[in-house]
Amino acid sequence: MDTSFDTALACVLRHEGGWSDDPRDPGGPTFRGITLSTLAAHRGRPVTAAELRALEASDIAAIYRARYWRAVAADRLPSGLDLAVFDLAVNSGPGRAIRLLQSALGVTPDGRIGPATLAAAARADPLAAIRDLQRRRLSFLQRLAAWTAFGRGWSRRVADVEAEAIRLVRATPAPSVSTARDIAMIDTKSIFLSRTIWANAIGVVAFGLSVLGFDTKAIDSGGLADAALQIVTAGSFVASSVFRVLATRQLSG
Repeated sequence: MDTSFDTALACVLRHEGGWSDDPRDPGGPTFRGITLSTLAAHRGRPVTAAELRALEASDIAAIYRARYWRAVAADRLPSGLDLAVFDLAVNSGPGRAIRLLQSALGVTPDGRIGPATLAAAARADPLAAIRDLQRRRLSFLQRLAAWTAFGRGWSRRVADVEAEAIRLVRATPAPSVSTARDIAMIDTKSIFLSRTIWANAIGVVAFGLSVLGFDTKAIDSGGLADAALQIVTAGSFVASSVFRVLATRQLSG
């Protein structure tokens, strides 16, 4: 949730320290975890080391929110998991963080946060998801050439973030029945809006018909899947419009 950004940022900054220009660090000059390249990309122009060192707390928070927190859609992830993914994004990049999260959730690691990833995160056991993500994160870090120089600090960071993320999960009230129902509806909708699901279903039906002796060579599974998606999308739009009208009439009555 976006309200947890300040808590997550405080955890991240505990590990980032102040000014650093370690020649072993491929990121180069760094201040509060922000590199010259990150600041330049944020401002859209080349920047100097002096500008980096002069960053105010509000500037630092704005950069972290725009380039990491929102980049991994942390405000749409469950409490605790949002911190784990956010800190991973800061440490190893948003794309890497998203792909490792998707692998931990069992969805296609395409590096983009979409409905399937959000639905999987919502229905996952948050403690198991956090622990699995941190194991994958540590495994990735151990394969880096810089592990020999920074491995001990990275290990402490991963362990600390995991502990804090788990604390956040345990401090968060369980979802209400209505919230759980909403999550289930989102999951169901994402299934019916999946072209892969429709294509597979049509393929199974075509196979069954061929076993019964019907000629299915002319069946265009892709075209039928697209048509099914269009019908479902249109039906969903009509249904939501009807329900909205009925709800409005009930309220006005």
